Amino acid sequence: MRFNVLPATLAFGLVTARAHYHQHDAVNDTEGVWIAPTDTDFRGPCPMMNTLANHGFLPRDGRNLTEYNVVKGLNDGLNFNKSLATVMFQQAIPISPAYPNTTSFTLDDLNRHNVLEHDASISRSDAYFGNNHVFNQTIFDTTKVYWPSEVLTAQHLVDGKLFRQIVSRSTNPNFTFTSTVEAFSLGEMAAPVVAFGDKFAVTANRTLVESWIENERLPTELGWSKPVEEVTLEDISYVTQYLGNLTTVQSDIVLTQRDQTTSAHAKRMGHWGISM
Repeated sequence: MRFNVLPATLAFGLVTARAHYHQHDAVNDTEGVWIAPTDTDFRGPCPMMNTLANHGFLPRDGRNLTEYNVVKGLNDGLNFNKSLATVMFQQAIPISPAYPNTTSFTLDDLNRHNVLEHDASISRSDAYFGNNHVFNQTIFDTTKVYWPSEVLTAQHLVDGKLFRQIVSRSTNPNFTFTSTVEAFSLGEMAAPVVAFGDKFAVTANRTLVESWIENERLPTELGWSKPVEEVTLEDISYVTQYLGNLTTVQSDIVLTQRDQTTSAHAKRMGHWGISM
């Protein structure tokens, strides 16, 4: 599953870059309004990218995802800063069949198996069993069993991820899950934390996360609003590493949360999050 915007970016990519704003690609004139996709619109396996397209922060038809459109959409919709959003575009553009002779990709391009899309999604079926990009309520319901409280902890998120990996490995004869995919997968799990939770405590609001995944819609009607502070590469790296430390079944792992009162980054940025 694409639990975030683009899994490759939500791994440990610490590249920095600047967006090129000489382009002025029109997205739409109803930005922010949720409109269900039509039968001819492209959608992919990433619920966050689909969500941004449904709200018009990305092109609603799922096409022409240029650097300008992606960087602007991630910033307008989720307050991802320009450097982070630029890296996300740069890591996604090679998935286009026309790469390197193209400056854009489509949401449908993201459906290519074992590139960014992968087995053991928490809300999609494996490619071996058929459709690997449309939301599957039955699969997601099995993941939610491991989300027992309104405040989702890092361990809850990781337990649901590990459960899906075990099921996929035991039922899919073509199961593939490399170390690179693991890094992408952990990055995906960071998305609900930075978008719908507390990036210092590494928690998320279960109601908001479930509503988002099931409807591919920003949960503004439930009280959510865009994070006040920009989401950075440092935020993603911290949350991803924290989640990764929990994937072991050892019981003696000691984790230290980032202290927002003493961290230089926290002093500069302050704290944002959804009220739990």
